[in-house]
Amino acid sequence: MIDLRYVKKLVDMLDGSSVDSIEISTEKGVRIRIAKTSQQRQFHVAAPVAAAPPAASPAAPSAAGAPAGESAAAPPPREPERVHLLEVKSPMVGTFYAAPEPGGKPYVAVGDRIRRGQVLCIIEAMKIMNELESEVEGVVKEISAQDAHPVEYGQVLFRVDPNG
Repeated sequence: MIDLRYVKKLVDMLDGSSVDSIEISTEKGVRIRIAKTSQQRQFHVAAPVAAAPPAASPAAPSAAGAPAGESAAAPPPREPERVHLLEVKSPMVGTFYAAPEPGGKPYVAVGDRIRRGQVLCIIEAMKIMNELESEVEGVVKEISAQDAHPVEYGQVLFRVDPNG
Protein backbone atom coordinates (compact mmCIF):
# COMPACT_ATOMS: atom_id res chain seq x y z
CA MET A 1 0.00 0.00 0.00
CA ILE A 2 1.28 3.46 -0.88
CA ASP A 3 1.08 6.19 1.75
CA LEU A 4 -0.62 9.10 -0.02
CA ARG A 5 0.95 11.58 2.41
CA TYR A 6 4.36 10.38 1.23
CA VAL A 7 3.36 10.87 -2.43
CA LYS A 8 2.01 14.36 -1.62
CA LYS A 9 5.34 15.26 0.03
CA LEU A 10 7.18 14.05 -3.08
CA VAL A 11 4.96 16.18 -5.30
CA ASP A 12 5.49 19.24 -3.08
CA MET A 13 9.26 18.69 -3.06
CA LEU A 14 9.28 18.38 -6.86
CA ASP A 15 7.21 21.57 -7.24
CA GLY A 16 9.68 23.51 -5.09
CA SER A 17 12.78 22.32 -6.92
CA SER A 18 14.44 22.65 -10.31
CA VAL A 19 14.27 18.87 -10.79
CA ASP A 20 11.95 17.79 -13.62
CA SER A 21 11.17 14.26 -12.48
CA ILE A 22 11.66 11.78 -9.67
CA GLU A 23 11.37 7.99 -9.59
CA ILE A 24 11.39 5.81 -6.50
CA SER A 25 11.34 2.00 -6.35
CA THR A 26 10.66 -0.02 -3.23
CA GLU A 27 11.97 -3.46 -2.35
CA LYS A 28 8.43 -4.80 -2.86
CA GLY A 29 8.48 -3.74 -6.52
CA VAL A 30 6.32 -0.62 -6.20
CA ARG A 31 7.48 2.18 -8.50
CA ILE A 32 6.48 5.81 -8.22
CA ARG A 33 7.42 8.13 -11.07
CA ILE A 34 6.41 11.79 -10.92
CA ALA A 35 7.43 14.40 -13.48
CA LYS A 36 6.53 17.97 -14.13
CA THR A 37 6.27 19.70 -17.47
CA SER A 38 5.65 23.31 -18.32
CA GLN A 39 2.04 22.42 -19.15
CA GLN A 40 1.00 19.90 -16.50
CA ARG A 41 2.21 17.16 -14.17
CA GLN A 42 1.77 13.67 -15.52
CA PHE A 43 1.93 10.32 -13.76
CA HIS A 44 3.15 7.26 -15.69
CA VAL A 45 0.88 4.23 -15.53
CA ALA A 46 1.04 1.29 -17.91
CA ALA A 47 -2.51 0.17 -18.66
CA PRO A 48 -4.28 -1.98 -21.24
CA VAL A 49 -5.78 -0.10 -24.18
CA ALA A 50 -8.60 -1.33 -26.42
CA ALA A 51 -7.82 -1.21 -30.11
CA ALA A 52 -9.68 1.45 -32.09
CA PRO A 53 -12.64 0.13 -34.07
CA PRO A 54 -12.32 0.24 -37.86
CA ALA A 55 -13.70 3.31 -39.65
CA ALA A 56 -17.34 3.07 -40.66
CA SER A 57 -17.92 2.26 -44.32
CA PRO A 58 -20.22 4.41 -46.47
CA ALA A 59 -23.83 3.33 -46.75
CA ALA A 60 -24.54 0.56 -49.25
CA PRO A 61 -26.05 1.73 -52.57
CA SER A 62 -29.70 0.95 -53.13
CA ALA A 63 -30.50 -2.40 -54.64
CA ALA A 64 -31.28 -2.61 -58.33
CA GLY A 65 -35.01 -2.67 -58.95
CA ALA A 66 -35.89 -1.43 -55.46
CA PRO A 67 -38.72 1.11 -55.38
CA ALA A 68 -37.66 4.76 -55.19
CA GLY A 69 -36.81 5.87 -51.65
CA GLU A 70 -36.11 2.33 -50.42
CA SER A 71 -32.64 0.86 -50.19
CA ALA A 72 -31.38 -2.65 -49.71
CA ALA A 73 -30.94 -3.66 -46.09
CA ALA A 74 -27.27 -3.37 -45.15
CA PRO A 75 -25.89 -6.18 -43.01
CA PRO A 76 -25.37 -5.15 -39.39
CA PRO A 77 -21.80 -3.99 -38.67
CA ARG A 78 -19.53 -6.63 -37.19
CA GLU A 79 -18.46 -6.22 -33.59
CA PRO A 80 -14.79 -5.16 -33.70
CA GLU A 81 -12.36 -7.64 -32.24
CA ARG A 82 -11.11 -6.36 -28.89
CA VAL A 83 -7.37 -6.52 -28.54
CA HIS A 84 -5.87 -5.26 -25.32
CA LEU A 85 -2.54 -3.65 -26.00
CA LEU A 86 -0.08 -2.42 -23.41
CA GLU A 87 1.38 1.03 -23.91
CA VAL A 88 5.06 1.73 -23.37
CA LYS A 89 5.36 5.44 -22.62
CA SER A 90 8.29 7.79 -22.61
CA PRO A 91 9.66 8.26 -19.09
CA MET A 92 11.11 11.67 -20.00
CA VAL A 93 11.24 14.49 -22.49
CA GLY A 94 13.95 13.96 -25.09
CA THR A 95 14.79 12.73 -28.57
CA PHE A 96 13.71 9.20 -29.58
CA TYR A 97 16.26 6.99 -31.32
CA ALA A 98 15.17 3.59 -32.62
CA ALA A 99 18.73 2.31 -33.18
CA PRO A 100 22.00 2.44 -31.22
CA GLU A 101 23.67 4.49 -33.98
CA PRO A 102 22.55 6.46 -37.04
CA GLY A 103 21.72 4.07 -39.88
CA GLY A 104 21.99 1.07 -37.53
CA LYS A 105 19.54 -1.76 -37.11
CA PRO A 106 16.61 -0.70 -34.88
CA TYR A 107 16.36 -2.28 -31.44
CA VAL A 108 12.84 -3.53 -32.24
CA ALA A 109 10.43 -3.58 -35.18
CA VAL A 110 6.70 -4.16 -35.51
CA GLY A 111 6.09 -7.90 -35.15
CA ASP A 112 9.11 -8.52 -32.89
CA ARG A 113 8.59 -10.45 -29.67
CA ILE A 114 10.03 -8.53 -26.73
CA ARG A 115 10.84 -9.54 -23.15
CA ARG A 116 11.26 -7.66 -19.88
CA GLY A 117 14.57 -5.87 -19.64
CA GLN A 118 15.10 -5.76 -23.41
CA VAL A 119 16.25 -2.38 -24.76
CA LEU A 120 13.52 -0.85 -26.94
CA CYS A 121 15.06 2.50 -27.87
CA ILE A 122 17.23 5.36 -26.68
CA ILE A 123 15.90 8.66 -25.43
CA GLU A 124 18.47 11.42 -25.43
CA ALA A 125 17.95 14.06 -22.76
CA MET A 126 20.49 16.81 -22.11
CA LYS A 127 23.17 14.99 -24.14
CA ILE A 128 22.72 11.81 -22.08
CA MET A 129 21.70 8.65 -23.93
CA ASN A 130 19.11 6.76 -21.84
CA GLU A 131 18.27 3.20 -22.88
CA LEU A 132 14.57 2.45 -22.39
CA GLU A 133 14.12 -1.14 -21.22
CA SER A 134 10.83 -2.98 -21.62
CA GLU A 135 8.71 -3.57 -18.54
CA VAL A 136 6.32 -5.81 -20.51
CA GLU A 137 6.50 -8.93 -22.64
CA GLY A 138 4.69 -9.57 -25.90
CA VAL A 139 4.68 -8.68 -29.58
CA VAL A 140 5.24 -5.11 -30.79
CA LYS A 141 2.12 -4.05 -32.69
CA GLU A 142 2.90 -0.37 -33.19
CA ILE A 143 5.82 2.03 -32.92
CA SER A 144 4.32 5.48 -32.41
CA ALA A 145 7.47 7.62 -32.29
CA GLN A 146 9.63 8.62 -35.24
CA ASP A 147 13.37 8.11 -35.19
CA ALA A 148 15.38 11.22 -34.26
CA HIS A 149 12.21 13.17 -33.35
CA PRO A 150 11.33 14.73 -29.99
CA VAL A 151 9.05 12.93 -27.54
CA GLU A 152 7.19 14.21 -24.50
CA TYR A 153 6.96 12.67 -21.04
CA GLY A 154 4.13 10.14 -21.03
CA GLN A 155 3.90 9.96 -24.83
CA VAL A 156 3.10 6.47 -26.12
CA LEU A 157 6.16 5.06 -27.90
CA PHE A 158 5.13 1.42 -28.41
CA ARG A 159 1.96 -0.65 -28.23
CA VAL A 160 2.53 -4.29 -27.28
CA ASP A 161 0.17 -7.27 -27.46
CA PRO A 162 0.92 -9.34 -24.35
CA ASN A 163 -0.96 -12.31 -25.82
CA GLY A 164 0.74 -12.18 -29.21
